[in-house]
Amino acid sequence: QVQLVESGGGLVQAGGSLRLACAASGNIFSINAMGWYRQAPGKERELVARITPDGRTNYADSLKARFTISRDNAKNTVDLQMNSLKLEDTAVYYCATRSYSCFGSWGQGTQVTVSS
Repeated sequence: QVQLVESGGGLVQAGGSLRLACAASGNIFSINAMGWYRQAPGKERELVARITPDGRTNYADSLKARFTISRDNAKNTVDLQMNSLKLEDTAVYYCATRSYSCFGSWGQGTQVTVSS
């Protein structure tokens, strides 16, 4: 239904910043919520942030002060600005969408590694 391509991951030092971008294509009319998840080694995949078409957001409580999600409905993109990165933020970050019919799509993931 929807294809997602992430970009912007990489290696950064603790305290630095990264901006992740995700571009959606395919059946873009079906997209409702867009968001980011992450999975660290040995941990379950967790919600980072999500955003609705009208701009309502949800964040993981521990990340709300440092991360900001945004979307451009016209361009079918969603970004994640990550500031003050910590070692614990190291994970594979996945872009995801949910359709109005509750069908989910996932990107391939992008690695974010935070070093000391």
